Amino acid sequence: MKYYIIAGEASGDLYGANLIREIKKLDSNAEIRAWGGDLISKEEVTIVKHYKNHNYMGFLEVLLNLNTIIGNIKFCKNDIEKFKPDALILIDFPGFNMRIAKHFHKSKFPILYYIAPQAWAWKEKRVVDIKKYVTALYCILPFEKDFFAKHRIIAEYNGHPLLEHINNFKKTTKISKKEFFNKNRLNNKNPIISLIPGSRKQEIIKKLPIMIEACSNFLSNYNIVIAGMNSLKNLYQPYLQKSGISIVYDDTYNLLNYSTYALVTSGTATLETAFFNIPQVVAYKTSWISYKIAKSFIKVKYISLVNLILNKPIVKELIQSDLNIKNLTKELINLKNEKIHDQIKLEYSNLHSICRGKEVSRKIAIHMLKTINNN
Repeated sequence: MKYYIIAGEASGDLYGANLIREIKKLDSNAEIRAWGGDLISKEEVTIVKHYKNHNYMGFLEVLLNLNTIIGNIKFCKNDIEKFKPDALILIDFPGFNMRIAKHFHKSKFPILYYIAPQAWAWKEKRVVDIKKYVTALYCILPFEKDFFAKHRIIAEYNGHPLLEHINNFKKTTKISKKEFFNKNRLNNKNPIISLIPGSRKQEIIKKLPIMIEACSNFLSNYNIVIAGMNSLKNLYQPYLQKSGISIVYDDTYNLLNYSTYALVTSGTATLETAFFNIPQVVAYKTSWISYKIAKSFIKVKYISLVNLILNKPIVKELIQSDLNIKNLTKELINLKNEKIHDQIKLEYSNLHSICRGKEVSRKIAIHMLKTINNN
């Protein structure tokens, strides 16, 4: 069968790659055309566009790039029509993907939405569109199934695929601590503070300088290591001129596996850090206009997925003006407090239990193929 897949962000690229692998096991004749990133590219599919070229964060940033976004939507619609898929699989990226779903909802092929739009956080009216335009919905957060059920939408939930993916990484892919330290020329006597500034240019530019300055007092006793992306290599160069700052490209999991603490941008990375049991401080900063608009719409108490799932403030969140060198330094020092450190790890254990699933990506792929065949 022919599958058209749209993943517009780094996290979607990861989930999409795992899903494609399982689809191919079930359908040896699968022909896949996809929007994605480096991970999806490795699955021997035809890549239409890389997410780094159309991934914008914040209301202002979207507004400033509106012509490009509209052009991409138009191109995508035409490309799907030419490809004539048996199924359209949309992964997260709701601002873009819901428009695609709306356009094609009367088509013969089913629309399968993986990583449900976060209607519980903002734009709750999206549930009306989901009900109208989406054939099957797949969620990865434990509270989402009940949320959508209240709106009479059946959502599949089998656990969080990221936890299973990380556990598999630990068993099969990770390299030894000695090899990791030697490969990246790190001081093997010092522990690691990892800086995870995100996958978008805008968020890296806004947060990474603050993260680096907050770590300046820790340089003599810690390895300060940025989790970088090879596709954005040039962006990091100005920050590497500061003595004692290292960078690891496209190897975040090995970095987290051997980290002691982490400064993390909000999003999927907060969960990844928690699944590696690393105490963290969560950082969020966007343009002032985008923040004001978001604040008026968003209804949730927390921005980190860790706190949202556990429904309490387990990891410290520094948002907008609170994200400054003084506050970030203070919270990093607090992580060294044994009582705080132990409490975070205890709550991480609860998080693991809540999110645990078995063969999550495989179960989703099986359900998708069943839906396609029954369509």
